[in-house]
Amino acid sequence: MIDHGHDLDAVREATDRLLSATEKLDAAALARPSRLPGWSRGHVVAHLSRNADALVNVLQGRPMYADSETRDRDIERDATRPQSEQLADLAGSAARLQDTAAAPADWSRTVELRNGVTDSASRIPFRRRVEVELHHVDLGIGYELEDLSDEFTAREIDFLAERFAGHPAVVSTGVADSTGRLWTTGGGAEGGPVVVRGTAPELLGWLSGRRDGSALTVEGGPLPALPPL
Repeated sequence: MIDHGHDLDAVREATDRLLSATEKLDAAALARPSRLPGWSRGHVVAHLSRNADALVNVLQGRPMYADSETRDRDIERDATRPQSEQLADLAGSAARLQDTAAAPADWSRTVELRNGVTDSASRIPFRRRVEVELHHVDLGIGYELEDLSDEFTAREIDFLAERFAGHPAVVSTGVADSTGRLWTTGGGAEGGPVVVRGTAPELLGWLSGRRDGSALTVEGGPLPALPPL
């Protein structure tokens, strides 16, 4: 069962960790490449700020972004700002999202995200938690997938396994971590079934496109190729 209150608390904690880490980055460090192709660390921080405002829009019944072009242009505009402006924006946008989420609301309602995707309003806090936690890793400043809580990692594997379930490009795939937890995904492409095994952080890295899967073992065929998120 989704507990949006728990996730809002977890988002606040994750944001505090992120802010503490980015406070140590000077202008030169923010300008260096992140782990995301084509993005500096400044791009990642700017994206997180604009994503918070976009989720405020979602919760208040407005389009998440005006359009993809505006989203991309806003990130480019904000990526090279001074460190003090980046941090103030990151903190301020996160506070606006928390304030919006604190208002009385029907958390069971369906909301619309980007590209026609819909979801329960109750899952928006977890979606934000994913953005903050994984993009903190993407900064490449010492926070790794292994530092994520086991609860978060398992839930995000749940989410990604659901996302790829039945995908026409992914063969039937079992995903098993070192504790014996098992997920199933894919099934829309010919071939398989295969079973992919590894630690939960390595599985999350592969499913989210952040690791190449070389630390995983595969039974029944090659490691399935996953479409970009």
